Amino acid sequence: MTEKTLYARLGGYDAISAVANDLLPRLMSDSQIGRFWKNRGEDGINREKQLLIDYLCSSAGGPLLYTGRDNKTSHKGMGISESDWEQFIVHLNATLDNFQLPQQERSDVIAFIESTKADIVE
Repeated sequence: MTEKTLYARLGGYDAISAVANDLLPRLMSDSQIGRFWKNRGEDGINREKQLLIDYLCSSAGGPLLYTGRDNKTSHKGMGISESDWEQFIVHLNATLDNFQLPQQERSDVIAFIESTKADIVE
């Protein structure tokens, strides 16, 4: 039997979209990392959210094509510190708690996110 992709185990596009819709407002309202969204227009934020959803769906084995830039290019020059990353992880865990993600899927999501850190933190 073929093992299901992480995309399928997470519940597909709608579930991943719901997670992004929960996570992004948490990040934007945070006193430390909210600065990364300050002075951004609504359209830009919506575009960024859609790119995030596409990226996560594609990376989890879903049928979506991600057309955005790679993480290193997208985050270059933003000055994202180790402390910023840790704060992001706090919010990610709160979002995953909110959706009561099963332990295996939660571990897989966290492992994937951690694998992107080197391209994001300066």
